[in-house]
Amino acid sequence: MNDPRDYKLDLSTAAHSKQRTTDSETDRAHGSGAARPFISVHFACCGVYRRIYRSADGASYAGHCPKCARPVKFKVGPGGTDAREFVVE
Repeated sequence: MNDPRDYKLDLSTAAHSKQRTTDSETDRAHGSGAARPFISVHFACCGVYRRIYRSADGASYAGHCPKCARPVKFKVGPGGTDAREFVVE
């Protein structure tokens, strides 16, 4: 059975979830009505997930592990993948 709804999974703890705002709240606060493209990255080094947002020029997704600051960069281009979730080891 297919479910047409788009789910967003929040993996934060209960203590952190009270402090976090949703993407739509952040977009409204910054005056943007459009959703920002992102990929989900699991940093196996520290066992955490993070959203990595696309750069302003649209050429890459760049970010870092929130615990150990390990940098990652994913280039956007022809012949790439349409995957939205990645594991960095």
